[in-house]
Amino acid sequence: MAAILTVTLASCGQATEDNRTVISVWSWEPSMGKVIQRFEQANPDIRVEWTNISGYDNLNTAIQDGYGTPDVAQIEYYALMQYAVSGQLLDLTDRIGSDYQNFFTLGTWSSVQLAGRTYGLPMDSGPMGFFYNADVFEQAGVDATQIKTWDDYYEAAKKLKNIGAYIAADSGDGSFYDAMIWLAGGQPFHTSRDGKTVTIDLDKDAGTQRFTEFWQKMIDEGLIDTTSATWSGRWKRRVGTGTIASVFSGAWMPSLLLANVPGAAGLWRVTTMPTYDGLPTNAESGGSALAVLQLTRKPDAAYRFVDFVTHDKQGIAARVDGGAFPADYATLNSQDFLDKTTVTNESGLEIPYFGGQKFNRVLSEAAEDVSVGYQYLPFEVYARSDFKTTVGKAYKWASSFQSYLKRQEAIEMGQTDADGNPLKPKADPGKKVSLSDGLSAWQKDLKEYGFNQGFTIQ
Repeated sequence: MAAILTVTLASCGQATEDNRTVISVWSWEPSMGKVIQRFEQANPDIRVEWTNISGYDNLNTAIQDGYGTPDVAQIEYYALMQYAVSGQLLDLTDRIGSDYQNFFTLGTWSSVQLAGRTYGLPMDSGPMGFFYNADVFEQAGVDATQIKTWDDYYEAAKKLKNIGAYIAADSGDGSFYDAMIWLAGGQPFHTSRDGKTVTIDLDKDAGTQRFTEFWQKMIDEGLIDTTSATWSGRWKRRVGTGTIASVFSGAWMPSLLLANVPGAAGLWRVTTMPTYDGLPTNAESGGSALAVLQLTRKPDAAYRFVDFVTHDKQGIAARVDGGAFPADYATLNSQDFLDKTTVTNESGLEIPYFGGQKFNRVLSEAAEDVSVGYQYLPFEVYARSDFKTTVGKAYKWASSFQSYLKRQEAIEMGQTDADGNPLKPKADPGKKVSLSDGLSAWQKDLKEYGFNQGFTIQ
């Protein structure tokens, strides 16, 4: 009887747990654990199962298979339109309050709209900042706060190279390239209001050509690490040792720097982005929304979670404490946010990652300078994947060529291998593949893909 009673009580406990509505959430936000804890305390009838996941391959597979999709997914602004146009996201328009449009910043709110309907709620924003290792820059004799133009940046890169450091790493990242085109005033993509007609103009757009020419020079002179993919183990190690000394990134970067390169705490700072002509302007890099998947069977519970994370003070505060950059006016203008000098890690410890700098003041200023008018493609997820196989060839060629030059130099200096044998030359990388070559191939692919997906391409 005692055994039966024990089993019965255990079963009752399990039943009580099962009476809670369980929703699944896919997100890579480092502070999500703390957010969920606060949400479940405020909503005891809902339990959240969180999968820490990024990228869209798994989401696309789940949607295609028709099962295993999350109820809620974190989706970057650049990708949101693609999922909204294809009918994969729940229309939230009739669930939101009348104040929401004025609650969120203009840019983030417009990023979750399609044809006047709302398909997600802004989670954060990504005005670009110039994040740098102050210790390495000081060793190179460079004051990063005085880098105002791309020419200044170029000269700083040469000084950093002299002490064995790269000013940046870029192995062929479409999101970075898009952001820099935006910063340069480019607008190569245009999508009609209904998302059905698309214009692609990479080969003639002035901003695209402006950045491409500059970045090609940086790559040709070996000033960019083209071998370390952002967030790879190699990238983290090199950022940690100062071999990669700075990053152009969105304002969400503090939480991810702390999570991925904790050993560099105290060494880093942030300043405003250098521009091609030195005039203050800026672009968005990243930033994401929370959306409810159309396939969910628990739309009410899923929306309550999305609303808590993005619109409730408790949810917003948990993410901002962890280093996220907010998308709402109230937090952006609050004194506590502007005076913040620490980033909270997963253990709840406040880390002065930026050496006591009031980093949010710099990032808030950067947010005010973001230009408007840049548009993403309604098949941007595909576009950024295809970037790797088209424009990415230029980066691979550059890496091979730099390796070839280093080996030739070592041979000329009489260096030997570990066994004392003369070094053998590496294979010639062959005809140069330029960024312009890659962009031409990218444009061709994008037009073909868009047409095959039923878009009108101009």
